Amino acid sequence: MPPIRMVVHAEGRCALRILAALLEAIAMTDSHWLRRDLLRAGGIGAAIAAVPAASLAGAGAQAASDAPAGAAFDVRKYGATGDGKTLDTDAVNRAIEAAAAAGGGVVVFPAGQYLCFSIHLKSQVHLVLQQGCTIVAADSPLPGGQTGYNGGTYDAAEPNAPWESYQDYGHNHWHNSLIWGEGLHDFSITGTGLIWGKGLSRGSGSAAVGPAFVAEQAGVGNKAIALKNCRNVLLRDFSILKGGHFGLLLTGVDNLTIDNLRIDTDRDGMDIDCCQNVRVSNCTVNSPWDDGICPKSSFALGHARVTRNLTIANCYVTGCYELGSVLDGSFKKFAPEMRVSRTGRIKFGTESNGGFINVAIANCVFEGCHGYALESVDGAMLEDFTITNTVMRDLASPPLFMRLGARLRGPKESTQVGTMKRILLSNLECYNAPMAISSILSGIPGHVLEDIKLAGILIETAGGASAEAARVQPPEAESKYPEPNMFGPTPSSGFYLRHVRNLEMSHVEIANATPDARPAFCLDNVERADFFAITAPRGAGGAFALRGVKDFRIGWSRAAADAVLSDVTAKVL
Repeated sequence: MPPIRMVVHAEGRCALRILAALLEAIAMTDSHWLRRDLLRAGGIGAAIAAVPAASLAGAGAQAASDAPAGAAFDVRKYGATGDGKTLDTDAVNRAIEAAAAAGGGVVVFPAGQYLCFSIHLKSQVHLVLQQGCTIVAADSPLPGGQTGYNGGTYDAAEPNAPWESYQDYGHNHWHNSLIWGEGLHDFSITGTGLIWGKGLSRGSGSAAVGPAFVAEQAGVGNKAIALKNCRNVLLRDFSILKGGHFGLLLTGVDNLTIDNLRIDTDRDGMDIDCCQNVRVSNCTVNSPWDDGICPKSSFALGHARVTRNLTIANCYVTGCYELGSVLDGSFKKFAPEMRVSRTGRIKFGTESNGGFINVAIANCVFEGCHGYALESVDGAMLEDFTITNTVMRDLASPPLFMRLGARLRGPKESTQVGTMKRILLSNLECYNAPMAISSILSGIPGHVLEDIKLAGILIETAGGASAEAARVQPPEAESKYPEPNMFGPTPSSGFYLRHVRNLEMSHVEIANATPDARPAFCLDNVERADFFAITAPRGAGGAFALRGVKDFRIGWSRAAADAVLSDVTAKVL
């Protein structure tokens, strides 16, 4: 039988070069994990699938054996020392540029500490951080200084006028980062190594650990990884320690996969801003001082762009552990007297100009942090959500905060109050929620939350509020920055529901660890509300406080007798 010749079109050559690079990377390393990662599917096809690559569709005119040799690029061969003292920035960038010039390839970081300023990603280049590898962010210039470690600086923050005022400083710039890319496609960072943002600014006036570098100062690094207007991106298996203002700032990145990352940081874990077709899975984030997983929809691209088609699954978020103790496995909790915000949550917003559409969240665990926050305050459409199978414990804020507001930080001529509708949340269990503030679902006058369904919920709160707390009337605070504490204490122990239309709650139980005089549910300006199989303590006078409620029904519930009420000015059930 004559030998078979494999031919491909020119557009498939990059994929073949990457395949050759992967095979060479396997040959040049002693690490079992790399072989496992590339070959675990059991064949050459799995090796191709391990990195983003150009399509192999269409047979054509060049033999696969013509792919250039040497398409795997060890950063040490380009001058990197990995000794943690010598700056390796130039060597690492040379290796990446060589891989890009070859049409794509694998850049390998063997075990060692690679001290770097800004690293520039390229299309069709796959970075492999081997076990024992640490990319260390070199120290930024100190306040008033011109240069950082050994005279180095991070890349300058590129201008983003005229829309810089519509989001915080950190969201407006990408180049002033440890690792960044703009306008790229088909690239990835994988491997079990570590990215340590030691010399980065956390974007505020003080540092949780280390020097207080000033983000706005020239030469200062502000983020661990920043990507803008990219597509076909894979981030998998590595860890981030102290990631600056953002461990990941991803703006306008489409076809994005984030899998099995561990982030232990003193600001945001990952911000997914104006991105579409995104899969986040199997991630651990400890972010005591800010949000853990934070989709946004800012105006940083110069226009409002929806964050769309997003899934978040099998993730653990927390805010109660000392910096670094989640990564090293010691899990040291902050002492009770430590003043830490313990944020660490999954939050949509605050930047919310474009919208959040088609979102599914499943199988997530919250510990010692804030609960879910869904926010549209800058004109966003927040629509078509499902959230299911959530476990929460020892929260610092209520399990659920949904806010449609009117901060309206965006172009005045086009920014109007957004929408929040078609949201389904099911199977949520929470132990030890805070006493003073219940879960909150609130719109503003003239702008309501619509079509909300909550089912299969069990919440145990600390309880202990007085009868006086039940008489509180929270302010509207239409333009205020959205946080669960924005209204002060709530007059309910379970749910405070205001400016809502078409609400359905079924199989919901509220329990208080200590007696609480407030009703479990407070409804204010709610139209068409159905409650079925509700269990809750009755407080001083009942379980439901109704104010300005129309078309209310309750049935088959332990919390109150069956009732159908067409129009209620004020009533307690």
